[in-house]
Amino acid sequence: MNTLLIIDMQNAWLDNPAQPCFDSAAIVGRINHAARQVRAQGGKVIFVQHSDADAPIGSAPWQVITALEKDAADSTVLKLAGDSFAATGLAAQLAASATSTLYISGFATEFCIDTAVRAATSRGLNVVALSDAHTTADRPHLDAPAIIAHHNWVWSGLPVPAGSSLAVRTTAEAFPA
Repeated sequence: MNTLLIIDMQNAWLDNPAQPCFDSAAIVGRINHAARQVRAQGGKVIFVQHSDADAPIGSAPWQVITALEKDAADSTVLKLAGDSFAATGLAAQLAASATSTLYISGFATEFCIDTAVRAATSRGLNVVALSDAHTTADRPHLDAPAIIAHHNWVWSGLPVPAGSSLAVRTTAEAFPA
């Protein structure tokens, strides 16, 4: 079964005029497309939601942005660290659904997305990083497009443990219309 992770696409980070995320409207569109395709194929969509002082659980900043399409069958994983697997039920959910391929999307490229890609391959999963379905904001040392391009490049050549795989694909490559 295919599973799509949608990581940290929450109001606290995506609805922040002080630090706008790169190409967020187009990225939301691609994530929605991927989610529709995964659901249509009988797969699973999991929303991962980070909680901290800026986004307490249940608060408006903690909520997933309304532009993302949610389905009653989708599940949610709550996390308190940059690693979606750390002290969460994510690994158990993936095992229970017999995930064969894990697609990764969301925010922030250089933090939670990068960590999820690495943690998932370290757990023996077959991972596809959706190269045009993750975002971040400009940082003091590098702008968002450069951060995204850099991580897509790193993941394209990242050695992974035996039994896992890592591919970097556009949403259209992974989920043709």
